[in-house]
Amino acid sequence: MKIALAQLNYTIGDFEGNTRKITGAIASAHKQGADLVVFAELALTGYPAGDFLEFDDFIVQTEMHMQQIAAECRGITAIVGGPSRNKTGKGKPLFNSAWILGDGQVKQLVHKSLLPNYDVFDEYRYFEPATGFSIAGIGGTRVAVTICEDIWNTSEVPLYQRYPMDEAIAHQPQLIINIAASPFHYNQALIRRQVLRDNALKYRIPIIYVNHTGAHTELIFDGGSMACDSGGNVREALPFFSEGLKVIETDAAWYDASAAPGVAVDDENRDISLIHDALVLGIRDYFSKMGFRKAILGLSGGIDSAVTIALAAEALGAENVHGILLPSEFSSDHSIDDARQLALNLGCPHEIIKISESFHSLQQTMQPFFGDLPSGLTEENMQARIRAVILMALANKFGYILLNTSNKSEAAVGYGTLYGDMCGGLAVLGDVYKTDVYRLARHINRSRVIIPENSIVKPPSAELRPGQMDSDSLPDYAVLDKLLFNYIEKRMGRRELEEMGFDPHMVTRVLKMVSSNEWKRYQTPPILRVSPKAFGTGRRMPITGKYSG
Repeated sequence: MKIALAQLNYTIGDFEGNTRKITGAIASAHKQGADLVVFAELALTGYPAGDFLEFDDFIVQTEMHMQQIAAECRGITAIVGGPSRNKTGKGKPLFNSAWILGDGQVKQLVHKSLLPNYDVFDEYRYFEPATGFSIAGIGGTRVAVTICEDIWNTSEVPLYQRYPMDEAIAHQPQLIINIAASPFHYNQALIRRQVLRDNALKYRIPIIYVNHTGAHTELIFDGGSMACDSGGNVREALPFFSEGLKVIETDAAWYDASAAPGVAVDDENRDISLIHDALVLGIRDYFSKMGFRKAILGLSGGIDSAVTIALAAEALGAENVHGILLPSEFSSDHSIDDARQLALNLGCPHEIIKISESFHSLQQTMQPFFGDLPSGLTEENMQARIRAVILMALANKFGYILLNTSNKSEAAVGYGTLYGDMCGGLAVLGDVYKTDVYRLARHINRSRVIIPENSIVKPPSAELRPGQMDSDSLPDYAVLDKLLFNYIEKRMGRRELEEMGFDPHMVTRVLKMVSSNEWKRYQTPPILRVSPKAFGTGRRMPITGKYSG
């Protein structure tokens, strides 16, 4: 059978646009002789649609446009993901379904059995799980149509009590098709690859997998759609982070294949090129899908703003990214020079606006209230907030979106000023540890010097008081990031961290900092997710909780 894998970038709720993409891919697949074209989970609506699913008109639109798509399916069958109504009168009002379309009509609906309800997923909020399994007959082939999580219950400690594929195999399918909405994180492609291999080997039949590409606010979809033979070997694959349509043809060799080797997943060695590409796509889609075109950000001469503007320039075009240098009286000349050189290297427009006069004016305003109290953190925060006021004023006046430049290490321990450097419409590096920010800088400079070397090698500093360094109040980032990684991503508590060799006093201090700054993180911009446990919707911690590991 000739099968087309359609890996597309959808927009949530854009029924007309998504329908055009889907019908265009159907026509292209038909022209290439495909018998079947496969689209992703909830392709028609976009994923995740959130509480749009609670509007009856949203489901009416789904049904209407699915009929339009079905009308284009003549001489070819299509599998398209979309919600469908639960007409049993029991349970949630919707199913998460694969719509099987052919001969100009809806031929069959297959519903998702396993509904994830962890990290960024919340499907039990909207959908009723399927309680049985049926096989689809497509072009004379018995196909087990599954939806994302339905094939993921393969670990030694299963997450679910049901095994949908064990139920499907009783119907003797000849092929597994899995339509998915599997968001990116730095190890997801490897984990996904292992899941497909495990299913192919367990059931000894080929498996076709189709995923979304594109980004929806914090969630980034990497694509990586593929076709595996009965041994779990990848026979065909689509690229990461881009749209594509590939027609494959299964034959006898797909059914008698040797076993593919296992896949090694290493959390400590993250592929920085994938993280880079994910962030570029995340910025580009956030702006394009929101109807924005231009970005603005503060340039300090430091590594975080340097990496952020480089990523934004790649995503949006250098001419659409405006860098603003906002030196204080404590800023060094080399920081200003580094920031200016970076903007010149990228070709981004830039301006210098000194904040000293504004800061002194604000000090005079507050002097009757502050009196002779010593200068300290309050005055540092005042400078950071002056910078934010200037950046937001420019953004409002000229139609820019402010990019936040804070990294995950800073966000974790509260090393940032609320309503100051924590402002913005999108946090580009909010899920990237400081040590990985340095790796991103080296990756950006892989072909030519874009980020000045001094921005990479100099000790990090906010430059808000004389001689200030991050190391004055934080552990070395190499140590801090390892501790934070094991606490946040691995959910290791105080005892486990101390057993790993971390200093007990440092563990206590850092964990308290993470816990006590939860209130700040609730007020930050949406964060582009590139790890398995990002701040935001996937990490739900109480603000007033006392527990800190």
